[in-house]
Amino acid sequence: MAIKHFLQFSDLTLDEFDYLIERTRIIKSKFKNYEPYHPLADRTLVMVFEKNSTRTRLSFEAGMHQLGGAAIHLATRDSQLGRGEPVEDAAQVMSRMCDVIMIRTFGQEIIERFAANSRVSVINGLTNEHHPCQVLADVFTYIEHRGSIKGKTVAWVGDANNMLYSWLQAAEVFDFHVQVSTPRGYDIDPSLVAPGNTHYTVHATPTDACTGAHLVTTDVWTSMGFEEENAARLKAFDGWIVDAAKMQRAQPDALFMHCLPAHRGEEVSAEVIDGPQSVVWEEAENRLHVQKALLEYLVLGKLN
Repeated sequence: MAIKHFLQFSDLTLDEFDYLIERTRIIKSKFKNYEPYHPLADRTLVMVFEKNSTRTRLSFEAGMHQLGGAAIHLATRDSQLGRGEPVEDAAQVMSRMCDVIMIRTFGQEIIERFAANSRVSVINGLTNEHHPCQVLADVFTYIEHRGSIKGKTVAWVGDANNMLYSWLQAAEVFDFHVQVSTPRGYDIDPSLVAPGNTHYTVHATPTDACTGAHLVTTDVWTSMGFEEENAARLKAFDGWIVDAAKMQRAQPDALFMHCLPAHRGEEVSAEVIDGPQSVVWEEAENRLHVQKALLEYLVLGKLN
């Protein structure tokens, strides 16, 4: 099989995502029933971290072990990348010693340069521009709880960040709609949205964005790498909290999601994230299961 990368959500087709969702169901069921499943025995995942991580490292490392393989953690500060080795050279070397690579870094161009010089599949564990594995887990979580996401409405409340751009790509693939509300000055960068994407609308207020939504989702107001903007963001985002009043504007059975970590009282109220409509813990767990399906697919291709 030709080398296939997962650097942003649009890298895979609807047919491939449908396959991954079905494989996720099967693999998750095996996990819940304590059925050993080791299709990646004697295979190795290298995980390169330039940004801190909890869920990404746990889900990829535990997932690779559960599939029978090995996972190696490399922080850039502990490797030659931290001493200025060119990304292209690192990709040539690493990809000759393993079977698949996951990278969590800053600029999207870094991971694209790495993938262009890799002999194995590269997965985006997070960049400033995209977070496709998280949105894949979110879409799977919605389907698991409510069925098909096609034709549904997702509300995004917060700044235009990597999560939103992955949601906008997912909307094109799965044919749903995203209602976006961002504070002034933190709105969508057109260069990061596919020309002609008609699967989203921008709303002036977060209340408007939540109206009629089947899923309401948000993220922290200050993402990694933007800590120096924290004070300004806290002021600009006043009113953009997802609280009970905004959830009441959504569909009665609407779900709430958050990629975590969360700051209760800032982007989401405690009564929402800890309430009955919240599926954030299932959402976090599903990172493990969708990524196992993704690893299996990228290394072995489609299985009968």
